Amino acid sequence: MREPSYLKLYSEGTLQDRIDQAVALMESCTLCPRECHVDRLSGEPGFCRTGEKANVASLHAHFGEEAPLVGNSGSGTIFFRSCNLLCSFCQNYDISHDPEGGEVAPKELAVMMLSLQRRGCHNINFVTPTHVVPQILQGLSIAIEHGLHVPLVYNTGGYDKVETLKILDGIFDIYMPDFKFWDAQWAEKFCKAPDYRKIAVAAIKEMHRQVGDLVVDESGIAVKGLLIRHLIMPNDVAGTREIMEFLADKISKDTYVNVMDQYHPCGKAFGDPAINRRITRNEYVMALRWAKDAGLHRLDTWI
Repeated sequence: MREPSYLKLYSEGTLQDRIDQAVALMESCTLCPRECHVDRLSGEPGFCRTGEKANVASLHAHFGEEAPLVGNSGSGTIFFRSCNLLCSFCQNYDISHDPEGGEVAPKELAVMMLSLQRRGCHNINFVTPTHVVPQILQGLSIAIEHGLHVPLVYNTGGYDKVETLKILDGIFDIYMPDFKFWDAQWAEKFCKAPDYRKIAVAAIKEMHRQVGDLVVDESGIAVKGLLIRHLIMPNDVAGTREIMEFLADKISKDTYVNVMDQYHPCGKAFGDPAINRRITRNEYVMALRWAKDAGLHRLDTWI
């Protein structure tokens, strides 16, 4: 079994340096592209409404993730509350838009990681980790001391700063970002992030630089690499064709892409005529065609 890359950093004594770098960014917080400049170390929340400690909504062996993550024993998911995007239509609206409860110290987070490993999970999958990178690294250091040895998954909305991602180089073996929107008007409307495409493009390029295309072992379980999620949305507000062409042309035609058909109105989407319905079968089939026409062939699909 391939050894996760973070064990090398830990043995070299450089993991603590990365932790220190990440924690320092919270003093006048510039962890993510929002750059709120609040003192989270003193408990002051920014856009993500999270202070010094991470808030965990749930943890479990998840069997609804991508096949290379799930295997026979599931992906060990830790769902963090809140987010740095707070999409108005979020498919986990109750978790992302309710930051209250579940505050954990690094030691408790380490216990969660180890408990998922003991259940046989193939990886530890951090869902919406962008705003709690320092807390994850603090917990990771403790977990390593007590025997953590499975790969880590960075399961993000794609709104990540390259500078923060560079702190994670050699720590996360698997990156799984969303690429949500191509057009600024929709990213502004639904996420208050008109620069989303620019940020996501740079972030995905950096992630791919670090880990490359997805690599699986003899059992089909992911050990390293990039997986992309793209949620098909009604009326093509996501800009699916352009995103697929970008991935094929600027990242790799071997990029593993989950073309997701599970959009349904959540949160504030019910009041918006552009996105207040599920997608049609034709919209999904068209999205797959665009992906294949772009040259992508490693598609996680439902048909």
